[in-house]
Amino acid sequence: MDLATTIGFFGGIIAVVGTMLMGGHIAPFVSLHGFIIVFVGGFFAVMYTAPMNVFLGSFKAMGTAFKAHKYDIAPLANLMSDLAARARKDGLMSLEGTALPHKFLERGIQMLIDGADEAKMTGLLRDELAALKVRHQGKQDVVKAWVELGPAYGMIGTLIGLVEMMGNMSDPTLVGKGMATALVGTMYGAIAANVCFGPMASKLKSNTAREVAFCEAAIEGLRGIARADAPRAIQDKLLARVPAAEREKLAAAA
Repeated sequence: MDLATTIGFFGGIIAVVGTMLMGGHIAPFVSLHGFIIVFVGGFFAVMYTAPMNVFLGSFKAMGTAFKAHKYDIAPLANLMSDLAARARKDGLMSLEGTALPHKFLERGIQMLIDGADEAKMTGLLRDELAALKVRHQGKQDVVKAWVELGPAYGMIGTLIGLVEMMGNMSDPTLVGKGMATALVGTMYGAIAANVCFGPMASKLKSNTAREVAFCEAAIEGLRGIARADAPRAIQDKLLARVPAAEREKLAAAA
């Protein structure tokens, strides 16, 4: 579980709901009209911003934001050094069946075992990495659509509420209902954009950047193994991608 996402997401919701409850009751902030226009209307509007499989996949992608991902390059550098040492001593076939932390790395090792040269392996892995970026971007665009359309539908709810209010000025009860729909619709749109989907879009973008950096480092390590470079040289090359402070901690622990 990713603690930052879990604590941030639920903490934001608790802060908003808690502030509502500080007034003594939450009923004024509950509006079926506002919920329908923002979340149901927004759902269908977001749906046609992307193909159906991408739209549905975006919900799975949002779920992955709550999971911890091991994209740290320092452990990868140590792993690639160990794999390089085994390959130089016992040959590439000795790497078959090794448990690896990422499927991208598994495919690269399998290519080397199957006899692919450095150029072919690098080209295929870079193509796969480019496809990964496209897939992730499509799902992130769906989440960003929620950020844009949530407040827009909240404004539609506001306008509907104002029309109801202006058309029933003679009945104080209906005026109050229309005003509530107007204000709550705007609030729901702001919550959807700034509490739920805005931070989620940023987290997915950050996770993609970390995964891409991990895969690029893996490619460099695999190229070193293909060239039969010294294990220490491969490790040092990958550790160059690690922040200096972290490198110093690793050196001190060694």
